[in-house]
Amino acid sequence: MASSLRGEVLNLYKNLLYLGREYPKGADYFRRRLKAAFLKNKDVKDPEKIKELIGRGEFVIKELEALYFLRKYRALKQRYYSDDNQ
Repeated sequence: MASSLRGEVLNLYKNLLYLGREYPKGADYFRRRLKAAFLKNKDVKDPEKIKELIGRGEFVIKELEALYFLRKYRALKQRYYSDDNQ
């Protein structure tokens, strides 16, 4: 694996670990799943396949961010707009 791809993979892993701190099922659950996913693909040597996997990881980052923003939006909405307003 080229050093630039190695750096990208490490940055992806670090970003996912950081985002996993607020995962609804817990940080430990997320960390175990993340480690298993990365170990499953540790023997991939083809640069194109590695880039594809990095792209999938970046998609997961976007999905996690959307999940967190939606959760925060719902919490704020519940605080300011209660259902008993008539």
